[in-house]
Amino acid sequence: MRLVLADPSYFKDSISIISELVNEARFKVTNNALELVAMDPANVAMVIFKLFSSCFAEYQIEKETEIAINLGNLKQILRRIKANDLLSLELTGDNKLKIQLKSNTTRTFSIPLIDLEEREQKIPQLEFPISIALESTRLSEAIEDADIVAESVQFNVADNIFSITAEGDLSHAHIELREDENTKLTNETGEHIKAKYSLEYLKKMVNGAKLAPSMEVYFSKDYPLKLDYKVIDKLALSFILAPRVEND
Repeated sequence: MRLVLADPSYFKDSISIISELVNEARFKVTNNALELVAMDPANVAMVIFKLFSSCFAEYQIEKETEIAINLGNLKQILRRIKANDLLSLELTGDNKLKIQLKSNTTRTFSIPLIDLEEREQKIPQLEFPISIALESTRLSEAIEDADIVAESVQFNVADNIFSITAEGDLSHAHIELREDENTKLTNETGEHIKAKYSLEYLKKMVNGAKLAPSMEVYFSKDYPLKLDYKVIDKLALSFILAPRVEND
């Protein structure tokens, strides 16, 4: 296996975001993409990631391969990437992943592959009556606003308005995202739909705005949330977050 990225920024930024949620993960290297499906340690959030083969300057695999590694170790190495570095990933005979950064200097690192006991994660089949396509920064800014006053946030759709509400002991935040040329909302039920989610997780997930200028949000009443970030022919990064259901 030999994978070479002339522009490592998508890989570097994706790993930086994913590693905030997942400590150790199993990558699958297929003919089409470098893929990852992983749950966070608390089983509250799932990450689904694909870096497509068309993103690579060189993409050589003899067969489908799995690589389990510590993402913290990988992130530390990727932080050392300079603007003009060529990044290559290779498997070595001693069960390690060799990472080479090459420009006017050549720097070579290796990290051990690990054994992950957990079974392969299955992506749940979810159906969403609500979908919102919008600019990524609009959601990340709304989450930052909500984080000022509370630990959880409520997503609402009513009368073709997507709103985000957060309530603390004394403080309150309400952000409305109305439809415009860059924001498209679909509500198949026509009803007022609301669901509550953890801001601790959302703050990490909305960093996907660094990767893609636009995104899709999917949710339903007291149902998981899905956030999709895509860059055509480059990458797809999705998050699924369990709802925060509180007893009255």
